[in-house]
Amino acid sequence: MDRQLFQKVSVHQDAGNALIDSLVETQRPITIGFLNHHGANLCHDNDDIKNNFNELDVLLRDGIGIKIAMSHLKMEPGDNLNGTDFIPTLLKKCKTKPLNVIAFGTQEPWLSKGLNALGLDPYISCVENGFHQSSYYLEKYKNSLQPKSLNVVLLAMGMPKQEHLAAQLKTLSNAPVLIICGGAILDFQAGRFQRAPNIIRQFGLEWAYRLIKEPKRLFRRYVIGIPLFFKRMIFISE
Repeated sequence: MDRQLFQKVSVHQDAGNALIDSLVETQRPITIGFLNHHGANLCHDNDDIKNNFNELDVLLRDGIGIKIAMSHLKMEPGDNLNGTDFIPTLLKKCKTKPLNVIAFGTQEPWLSKGLNALGLDPYISCVENGFHQSSYYLEKYKNSLQPKSLNVVLLAMGMPKQEHLAAQLKTLSNAPVLIICGGAILDFQAGRFQRAPNIIRQFGLEWAYRLIKEPKRLFRRYVIGIPLFFKRMIFISE
């Protein structure tokens, strides 16, 4: 497991608020992603995936697993700035600017419902549901950019596809663009997946709640993935 990944993710809430302010004022493309135990496992297994995560301009900690790993390495873990909470906060601030929204991923009706729940409908220039080849998204992206607006590209397609696509999109324009690896953010906003109650989230156990709700889909990620992550954590070089 790569120590370099963990060195990027220590951000406290106050610094997170300042980060949001700086992102909204960007004059260049910026890629934003989140690291959880599943992402760390993917990076361990594939060097190309690891490179895509390392190339993200902003990488935030998502979940208690990364916190434990960073504490094991005597690194400051910062706050849990997971995408389900961080992205809506960022998008709310983005709406104070001239805004153009491009959204790729997930399925209808969840895509449209999620965007509506985030209040993004008035700002959308391109919405593409489902999962296509990268070349398809790249063409849609180039045709939808608005250089005089803050462009927000929301990738709701999960790891590792979204991180790979984010790296490709970033190279296609010098306009102000926030390329966000959002995973299931639109599914959560649309009500397709239910979030854990606050008390469960406060104890870092949202993963267990999700596993109970979706055991078949998430069995491999959590029941197999969590022990594997901690086994690999022990062997991270210091």
